[in-house]
Amino acid sequence: MSADGGGAPWNPYGGGQPVRRLTFGRLFNPIAVGRAVFTPSRPDRVHDPAVKKAQVVRTLVGIAAITWMMLSYGLAEDADAVVDDRFGQIRTTLIVLAVTFPAAVAAFVAAARPPNRGVFLRRAAKPAGALLALFVALAAPRLITGLGYVTEETDWTASPGRVVVLFALGAWLLWLAPFVLYGIAQSLVHVFRTADLHETVPPLLATLLVWEVALLDVFRGAYDGVPLAVRVAFTLGGPLSVTLVAMWELRRLRTRHGITLRGALLR
Repeated sequence: MSADGGGAPWNPYGGGQPVRRLTFGRLFNPIAVGRAVFTPSRPDRVHDPAVKKAQVVRTLVGIAAITWMMLSYGLAEDADAVVDDRFGQIRTTLIVLAVTFPAAVAAFVAAARPPNRGVFLRRAAKPAGALLALFVALAAPRLITGLGYVTEETDWTASPGRVVVLFALGAWLLWLAPFVLYGIAQSLVHVFRTADLHETVPPLLATLLVWEVALLDVFRGAYDGVPLAVRVAFTLGGPLSVTLVAMWELRRLRTRHGITLRGALLR
């Protein structure tokens, strides 16, 4: 029986993507590890290529539009400044998500009736793990420098043991960079693999988050210096486009696969 309360939903695409297990050798591949950590893997999850394409296009268009605006209106001096600003917004999004995610999941689980309530509570572990993994990965370099392991005055030849430790830290940070970049990309597309919880959660959570981040941008004056019409367009354009994609995704889940929020909650 599916989490929608009936039989397994019809799925012309054959369910979720096959998951390759992590072996010891793949642990050295940050992309393979990132795929295991940040990509939904529930076996009975509906995999709809049209929905995935819309999510990817929405993410790329949003990033390209914001980058163009920042460079065109002098909000960033160069591409490095754009990257810094985007990472700053990602950190803000993570902070918002750290508060929103448990509240939203708790509300979703509480609204469900048994036995789905217990099912969803168990499924929440993987999305929570993906969020925690990205938090830790983003904080790791700052933690290493903050603890004094690597500074501008570091003596790399002080002792063989210290050289080995520093070399290991450097190798790990080199591994961490593609892991973080891949994790951010996958998290934007899959909304921290919340499809593992239920197919209706990613579009709902993405809509909630994008409006929250838009409100934060307004309060912190993120686009000061941009003409009012452009600022309004960009402030509202992102949330509205995400909302439209989310509504289309929910409609497609209902009409193509028989999956609804009401069915998931057994209401």
